[in-house]
Amino acid sequence: MMHLHLKKSIKTNHLRESHKQDLLKKFTAVLIIGVFAASLILVFTSTNQLVNAGSTKKIHFTQTITSSQDPGQGHENHQLALILSPNEGTLYDGSMTFTSSEPVQIIVLHELNSLESKGQPIWTVDGNTVYGLSLIDLQKKSDSFEFTGAALALHSTNSKEFTATVSLDGWIRGQPTEVKMQKIELQKDPAWALSKANVPATIPLHKGIYRSNEILYIITDSSDEDYAKILSEKQNWNVEIAPIIANVPEKALQKLFIFKNGIRDDGIYGFQNEIFSNTPSQESEYSALRSVIEVSWKMGQKPTIFESADDVIAAKKGGRIEFNETGIVLNTPQIIWPDGQMTVRSDKEITNEMSYDGGQILEINKEEMTVTFVAHRGWGPNGKTIYCIVTDATPSGPAESMGVVSSPILSNLIASSGAVDLFQFKNGIKGTGPLGFQPIIAGASSGDANYSPMWRINLVEWNDIKSAKILETKSDIDSFHADDLLSISIARPTNSDHIVNCPFIDPFQ
Repeated sequence: MMHLHLKKSIKTNHLRESHKQDLLKKFTAVLIIGVFAASLILVFTSTNQLVNAGSTKKIHFTQTITSSQDPGQGHENHQLALILSPNEGTLYDGSMTFTSSEPVQIIVLHELNSLESKGQPIWTVDGNTVYGLSLIDLQKKSDSFEFTGAALALHSTNSKEFTATVSLDGWIRGQPTEVKMQKIELQKDPAWALSKANVPATIPLHKGIYRSNEILYIITDSSDEDYAKILSEKQNWNVEIAPIIANVPEKALQKLFIFKNGIRDDGIYGFQNEIFSNTPSQESEYSALRSVIEVSWKMGQKPTIFESADDVIAAKKGGRIEFNETGIVLNTPQIIWPDGQMTVRSDKEITNEMSYDGGQILEINKEEMTVTFVAHRGWGPNGKTIYCIVTDATPSGPAESMGVVSSPILSNLIASSGAVDLFQFKNGIKGTGPLGFQPIIAGASSGDANYSPMWRINLVEWNDIKSAKILETKSDIDSFHADDLLSISIARPTNSDHIVNCPFIDPFQ
């Protein structure tokens, strides 16, 4: 992902008029800042510099790149890995060889006056600057390709991020106004916009039981990969694998009874619904992290429907059933419980500027058995785009402000390996983060070995507001911290330990 301060800028010997420079910078800002915050990949080694040849320059490099959301209109759920960026007056010509983690297409853009567009395929970010689009639908993970055009990229029509290694040999023809290299410095603007900073995420609901009453809950994470697969297939919605939540202290867990035989119903294994040991109404006890106990009726016993955890434990003592204490931990936030539910936002219009306050849920649909959350965009440790929802937190002040469940026993995770650092910015560039500044940066992404939905909140503060920049990676934070440009501290609202249950999800599945 892009670091947002200029490390290297190579200018050609011939500059165009100043208004063209402004146009290029404006387009670059729209392309990079407004939509997908990705690096412009035009990286040259010290032994493969641009070689002057009048208005033609040699280009040669090998680079590994990671895709981001395609900024083109109509491509919002696609992924794009930009290899050669569009620069006014530039024509690229050469050959490329690539290998990719996913099957991809090749996109070549061509400079085009919008008035000349008469039905041919186009690509545009803002509807004003328009490019002709050549789409080579290879759907291969590796290939070689000769190209001529104003820009070059790899493209995927699904939302799954891909990584590709590209070797390119060719020429830059014409006299571009400016070729941007590596990192782009943001304009000094008091506010900063991130496209799709908030999006709806519809998640399937499950039925549970607490003392003869119905509970509606979701399953977002599992410490066990096999369990995650079973649950994902059952609910047709991906459950993230979070191995380290198996390490959380016992006092931060509650029990969940799952039935492997007995009376048929809608439970995880097709039998009676799961039994919960408490709800958010028992605030001092409630935890969305549940230790899975699988329950099986013994041979010769007549199954019945259990209505409470006490009934299950009594049947175990009576020898009617047996337990399998799996050691598996699930993240099972409750949405509706016997005498309460999570807050539903009064303002249901999703915008990029909406805050974390006022509730996290847009709709609870009991007929369809779904709940729709606001998914907030941020970055993983390496700059990968992530989306997260918020379900519960401690202490009660932040929980109430965000409209989520208060779960005091999460404070037991403050020094646990089951929680991971998440960085919120308390000053700097205004943006869509929880405190009104730039988006969050997490210490792990879904799929990482150290991923957890439980986040230990760290506050990042610029020592001099004039030095503030948009940061996108954990190494960005570390670098500026090492230079004494910013400070990092553990968040302690009301002098209390601060943990947030903030599962990372794919809102586009």
